[in-house]
Amino acid sequence: MSKTLLEQLREITTVVADTGDIEAIKLVKPQDATTNPSLITAAAQLPQYQPIVDEVLLDAKKKLGDDASDADVANLAFKHLAVAFGKRILEIIPGRVSTEVDARLSYNTDATLQQAREIIAQYKEQGVSKERILVKIASTWEGIKAAEILEKEGIHCNLTLLFGLHQAIACAEAGVTLISPFVGRILDWYKKSTGKDYVGADDPGVQSVTKIYTYYKKFGYKTVVMGASFRNIGEIQELAGCDLLTISPNLLHELEAKTGDLPRKLDPETAKQQEVEKLTIDKAKFEEMHAADPMAHDKLKEGIEGFSAALENLEKLLAKRLTELGASQEKETVGAH
Repeated sequence: MSKTLLEQLREITTVVADTGDIEAIKLVKPQDATTNPSLITAAAQLPQYQPIVDEVLLDAKKKLGDDASDADVANLAFKHLAVAFGKRILEIIPGRVSTEVDARLSYNTDATLQQAREIIAQYKEQGVSKERILVKIASTWEGIKAAEILEKEGIHCNLTLLFGLHQAIACAEAGVTLISPFVGRILDWYKKSTGKDYVGADDPGVQSVTKIYTYYKKFGYKTVVMGASFRNIGEIQELAGCDLLTISPNLLHELEAKTGDLPRKLDPETAKQQEVEKLTIDKAKFEEMHAADPMAHDKLKEGIEGFSAALENLEKLLAKRLTELGASQEKETVGAH
C-alpha cells in the first residue's frame, strides 16, 4: 500500500493544523495548531462552540460584577476567548498552540509585551505551561522588538504576517522561536499585480519561503520556519522538508486522499551549500527594505487591517450574545416566579 502525501510529508516536516475548529483538529491529528483572529471569529459563530463562548462571557460577567456594562463584559470576554479555544485545542494535540496578540497593537511594543504576558498568565491560571504556547505577533519592527524581550523571559513567539526577507532576518536576529511566512497571500499579490498564474516552483510565495529557509540554515539560526496560508497542495509539495507547515483542514484532507511520490524540496544540508549574502538588519535597514518591497508593505498592512476588522466583528458578536444571554436569564427569572 503506497503512502499518502500527508504520511510522507509528516516524515520530513512537522504538520500543524491552521484552524480554530476543534472538531476539525480531532480529525486531522496534527502535532501543533495555530489560530488567528479570523479563525477564532469563524469558530465562535459555529453552534457547537456556543458553550465555550457563553462560558467565557458568563465568567467575565462574574469577574466584573453585576454593575459592569455589557461593553466592559464583552471586552473582558474578548480578551479571554482565544485562550479558551487554545486550552480546548491543547487537550487534543500533543504539541503547542499559537495564540495571537490583538492585531491593533501591532505597532506598539509596550502594549504587545503587556498583552503577551497576559496571555501566558491566563494559560497559567488554566494550568497550561508556557512551553506549550506560542504567542503570535505581527512582524512589524515594533512586534519583533517585543518578541526579542519576550523570548528572553522564556515566552516563545510565533512571528506572523511575514512576507519579506528583511522581516525574517530581523526575527532570527531577535532570537524568536518560530516565524510564519505567508505563502498564499504572496501568491495573491503577484497574481493580482501581474495578471499571471503561477504553479509549482514558480510560485512567488514558495520562492519567498525557500529563500528564508535557505538563509536560516546557511547561517545556523535557531529560529524555525513554518510556512503558512496555502492556496493549494502544490505549494505544500514544493515546501516539503520545511521545519513546519501549518495547513487548513481541507488541504490536509486533500493531502491525505492522494498517493504518489513526495520528494523532499527543502533540506538543511543543501541550504548550507548555497551562496547567500549575509545582511545586517537594523531599524533603518528594515524600513528601507520594507519600503522597497511593495508586496511585503501592502500585505503586512492589509493583514493587520484584516485581523483588526475580524477582532471588531468578534467584539460585536460577543456583545450581541451577551444581550441574548441576559434576555434568556430574565425569562428564566420571570418563569421561576
